[in-house]
Formats: sequence, C-alpha cells, structure tokens
Amino acid sequence: MRSKLSKYGKRTAIAALVLFLLFIILNWFFPLKLNIDYSTIVEDSKGNTLYAFLNKNDKWRMKTELSEISPVLRKAIIYKEDKYFYHHPGINPFAMVRAAFNNVFHARRTSGASTITMQVARMLDHRNRTYINKVIEIFRALQLEWNFSKEEILQLYINLLPYGGNIEGMKSASLIYFQKAPQQLSLAEVTTLAIIPNKPTSLGTARNTNALIAERNKWLERFDAEKIFPQQEIKDALTEPVELIRHDVPREAPHFCLRMKQEYHDESIIKTNLNRDKQLTAEKIVRNAVSKLKMMNINNAAILVINNQTKQVEAYVGSSDFNDASDGGQVDGVQAIRSPGSTLKPLLYATAFDKGLLTPKTRINDVPVNVAGYFPVNYDQQFNGSVTVEYALVNSLNIPAIKTLNDVGVKDFIAKLKTAQFNSVARNEKGLGLSLILGGCGVTLEQLVDMYSSFANGGYYSKINWIKNNNDTNKLQLISPQSAYMVTDILSQMHRPDLPYNFQNTTHLPRVAWKTGTSYGRRDAWSIGFNTKYTIGVWVGNFSGKGVPELNGAEIATPLLFELFNTIDYNSSGNWFVAPKGIDYRLVCSESGKVPDDFCDSKVMDMYIPMVSSNEKCDHKKNIFVSDDEKISYCTSCLPLQGYKRKLVNNYAPELLAWMEENKIIHEKLPPHNPNCERIFSDGKPYITSPINNMDFFIDQADTQKILLSCHAAMEVEKIYWFVNDKLYASCKPDERLFFQPATGKTKISCADDKGRSNSVWINVKGLH
Repeated sequence: MRSKLSKYGKRTAIAALVLFLLFIILNWFFPLKLNIDYSTIVEDSKGNTLYAFLNKNDKWRMKTELSEISPVLRKAIIYKEDKYFYHHPGINPFAMVRAAFNNVFHARRTSGASTITMQVARMLDHRNRTYINKVIEIFRALQLEWNFSKEEILQLYINLLPYGGNIEGMKSASLIYFQKAPQQLSLAEVTTLAIIPNKPTSLGTARNTNALIAERNKWLERFDAEKIFPQQEIKDALTEPVELIRHDVPREAPHFCLRMKQEYHDESIIKTNLNRDKQLTAEKIVRNAVSKLKMMNINNAAILVINNQTKQVEAYVGSSDFNDASDGGQVDGVQAIRSPGSTLKPLLYATAFDKGLLTPKTRINDVPVNVAGYFPVNYDQQFNGSVTVEYALVNSLNIPAIKTLNDVGVKDFIAKLKTAQFNSVARNEKGLGLSLILGGCGVTLEQLVDMYSSFANGGYYSKINWIKNNNDTNKLQLISPQSAYMVTDILSQMHRPDLPYNFQNTTHLPRVAWKTGTSYGRRDAWSIGFNTKYTIGVWVGNFSGKGVPELNGAEIATPLLFELFNTIDYNSSGNWFVAPKGIDYRLVCSESGKVPDDFCDSKVMDMYIPMVSSNEKCDHKKNIFVSDDEKISYCTSCLPLQGYKRKLVNNYAPELLAWMEENKIIHEKLPPHNPNCERIFSDGKPYITSPINNMDFFIDQADTQKILLSCHAAMEVEKIYWFVNDKLYASCKPDERLFFQPATGKTKISCADDKGRSNSVWINVKGLH
C-alpha cells in the first residue's frame, strides 16, 4: 500500500514539475503584457482630483491607487467576489470542480468558478466564453499571480470593473456618481459600486433605483449574517438613500491641468503641488477684477503663485474665464510670450552691483543721451537730471537702465536671463540690443515669477516645482545674496510713484517687495512681488494684443497683486529679509554716491559689497585756477606768476551740462579760459552724439533731407566748430544744434571746441532708388 502511495506521490510530483516547466516555457513565449489605457487625472497637493481626461478610447477609466483601497472596500469586494482570494494561486480548484459538477448535472451553469484574478484576466483580454478561452484565462490568471502581488491584482480588478456606458473602474464611478474619492465612500456606497458591475447596463442607471437598492440591501444583509462589518454600520447602510446621478467629472484649474497633461503625458495620475483653496481664491479675485476692468476694454489677466521655500506652484490662473471665447479665454497667460516692460530692471541692477559698477546711492544722469545709436526716453517723456540708482529703479527710469545695461554688457545680461531659463530671449539672442531692458524682448509670466523668486532665495535660482516628489533640487547662483538683498531693500520702499492710489493711505498694504511694468503701446501691465514666503506675478491685458490708454502696471496690475497677498498670505508670520554676510555700510557723497573726498560736505549711508563695489573717490567737484576777479580761468600752461587763486567748482558731466543749459537750469558756469593760452588740450574733447559713427543714412535725393549735428562739450567750452570732410561747416554754442544736407558717399564729420580738442565720426550716405 505504501509502495503504491509512494509511486502515486512521485507521479504527482513529476506531473506538477512538468506542468510548472510547461508554465515557465509558455510564460516565456507568451509573456503577460499589460497595456491598460487609463484616463489622466491631475491631483492637487492633498490628493483631490482637479481635472480628469478621457482615455484614448473615450472612456472614463481612472486609476485607483493602492492607498485609495480602504479596508471597507477591500472586505466588501473580497467577500462578494472571492472569499479565498488570499489563499489560492489565481485559480480555485475546488470551486472549479464544484462548478463543473453542478453544470454537468444541472445541464446549465449554476455556479461560477472565476476568481478575482481570473476576472482580471478576462477583463484585460475580452474573449468569447469557450472552453479554449477558459484555459487561456486560467493561464493568464496564473501569470498574473506570478508577476504581481495580491494587492496589485485587487487594484487591477477595481480599476477594470465596468459601470455602464463609458465608465470603467471604481474610482471613475466613485467620482462620477458620488463625487468622492474611493477611500471616502461609505459602506452603503461601497456595496452599491460592488454590485453594479454584475449588471452594469441595468443597475448603472438612475431608472432602476429600486432594483439597485434591493440588490444592495441583499448583500448588506449577507455581510451582517457573516459579521463582515459591525452591526450598527450595517443598519446605517441599510437606511442610507441611493442617488445614482451621473455628475460631471472635476474640471478645475483648466489651464494648469491641461499643461500638466501635456508635460507629463505618460503619467496616469499627476500629483501636483497646487493648493486648491488658494487656486479657487485666486480665480475669484481675478474674475472679479477683470469684470470691473472690462469697462475700460481690458479683458483678461493671469496670475502665478509660487512658494519661495519649496518652489511649488500653489495657484495658477491662465485667464479670467477659460470658457470665455471673446478674448481667447483658453489662451494660457502664464505661458504667453509678452513684452516685459520694465520688469527686468531689478535683475540688471543686481548684476551691476555684483560687477562693482554701482551701489544703491550711486548717481546716474537721467538726461537725453545717445547710447550706441539708441535714443531712449522715459515713460513720462521727462528727464530728472542726476538721480541715485535706487531712485532710478523705484521710479523705473529708462535712461539710467540703458546706461547700466551698456556698462554691464548686453551679452552678459542675456547670459543671466538664459541662466534663469528665459528661453524666448535665448532663441532671439542675436537680434537683441539695449532696448531689451525696456521691454524689447519676449518673456512669460512664469519666467518672471521664477526669476523674482531668486531675490527671495538669496540670489539662487532653481526651476519651478510642478509635481510632488520632484528630485530636481539643482540651484544656480543667479546673483549674489548681497545684490539680491540690495534690490529687495529698494523694491520694498513704500514712497514711490507706482504705489496704487487706493493704497497710499491704507493699513491694508502688504509688506512686499514689488516691481511694475508697462509694455510699449500699453498692451501689457505687470506687477511682480515677493516676500519671504511667496512670489506672485500678475499680468493684465488683452490676448488680442490691443493696447488700452488706461492700462499700466501701477494702477491696474498692482492692486490685484496686493489683494492676492492680503488674501493668500494675510498677516504673514514670516520674518522679513535680513542682510546677509558680506554686505556692509559706508558713508558716501550724496552728490555722486562715491567714496567722499575732502570737499564732500553732504554724506549719506549706503550699502556696498566689500572687495567688489568700487572705491572710486568722489569727483563731483574739481579745482581750477581763476583770476582774482574770477573772470578768467587758467590752465597750468598759462598760469600767471601772480593775480590768480584756486577755486573749487562743480564738475558736471558734458551730457548733464548740455541738459541743464537746454532747460535753462541755473548752475555754476566756469569763467572763460585765458584767451592768450596757446596750449592744445587733449582731455575733455567733444563727444559727438549725432550722427553715430559708421551709421548708414538713406536719403531721398528728391527731398531736402538733413542730418542733425550735436555734441556734448566740457563745462569750460563756449564755442564749437563743425567740419564736413575737413572743411569748416559752421560754428555755434555747445548746446546749439545744427543740421546739414549731405551728399551721397562716405562722409567725415568732425567737431572741435575752442580749446583745440576735436573728435570725428564717419557716416555712409546712400540714395534711395
């Protein structure tokens, strides 16, 4: 007897081994391939669904994660479908024998033997119900058990359940029918969703509510009989009403979610950092603001809110109304390329601080100037004379910015913008010049907000963090912590012209550093602000590009910025910025912003970067020799033996002097130089501002077109002489402008002053055909 049992055992073992080897071979030649086409879901920072997209087959098949399978859901599904799910290898032999016996003796199918794993295999590859296909189903079930854990198989089952129409998966059904995530479902709702897949066509509609309730209660009573759930929970579930209404899928933050789907198209669940509460608040603020602005033909706005510590996007509003087609509501204003106006100036001055060219109290002449053939003007068409850097930045003056960019270098500044991922600037680098600092380039709101966040982070730039578990923590030193603090200190000033009128006498003014901008033609209004916690950017305008006279950053965009800060970060507990190591303070001459000399009697405190900032001594005054009656000045070559004295006079730059003369501004004038002096001066020669050296001029010879002759001369100069091709053309006062009609060809233009100093430029005059 024992011998027979031993032989039987060996044969069984051999048969099992053969079957196992056969499975391994078949698994090798016919591997299991899962190609489940899920709907894309975009989630907020708390895991709530913001937006859902149909899959490629126009079905709602939203992926349920393992963490969303609650204990209630797990118990209900396993008890109802497969009590021995955790104990079989994918098939239940005893259930299969029982089903075969009953089917044979009853001549029809009275009980099934499909496990959850086998149902998954069937839902993955829909086949007609034949014995051959049943064998294939069993094989696939074994493969599933071989390749996946029980929890993963249960997850697949829950994700593939049919719920009628184009709804598949319990998460889809949960959101569409109950507007809840699966882990938030009650016992009654879980049971309802567990029974619908058995008859999705009949039970998955609102018409069959009574039948659905009856079937649900039947299973709840079975749960009670088997003590699957506490009795009180069963009683509550039995009395809970059923409302199987098909709701719209979530469609919040549309611009943001559409972008996330485009950028992370391979992800079925995109877990973002968006804060839903802040998003809804921002949308409401933008919508209300634009509804008032439409009376001025201003139809749209966009905002972006990022957390400075984490670089996470917490609010993203692409337009005032995604569904409003009147001004391109579906255009994403956060990504739209627009003219930045003056919003790049803070980065420019920070770069100049790092190069040691400027400090906040350094003075720059805000007067008409020709910089490499470019004649910039200020926003208000006015000039302010000598101003400090902080005044120029707070008042957004254009001419000081152009001069600073010329000193910094266009290429070096573009390199900074490229570091900060200004891709549109990088693409058009070759065609950019000095005008880029006044808005002569293309940027996006996203790029500006990302760059301004660097000021809040000690000058370090890092990319925006769109999704959770982003491992890209790479930081680049865009500017130094010292220059970042200097600019922040300047932009935090409250006494400034771009403070909105409604906030000038209010206690609701948030503590932020901010900069405004208005593009040429008043097509774009910007306001970008930051504190220690958030950086918020606001763009207001029309996507059509239509300019509006009332559109400007100060009065249109900044009130929106302040409201966002007051709402999103009201009474913030965050500390304000502290001066970093490596920054120091010193007294400088208030007239120049340079290190004081003995003649400087007015001094102010200034920030500077030791070993970086210039230590150049003040030169706003100079000593000259004059006669005792101060009617004649002398140089060292013509200084008499007696009858003279030394005098300290203002040392105005030629461009500032010319502006003061032109505007009749009273200033100290130097006595004329000794008329008997025969010395030819080499320093202080005239600077020709028009025409520009090597410039091409195209003239229509049928007209009497003329070219302007102008220059900047030193203070002591009283008369200048103009030469065309080395022939005297005319003489005039230094501030007087002349015009001449040129002939075609290469022409030499020279200017000499009454001290014998001269300068020349060449121009090329071409005729129009």
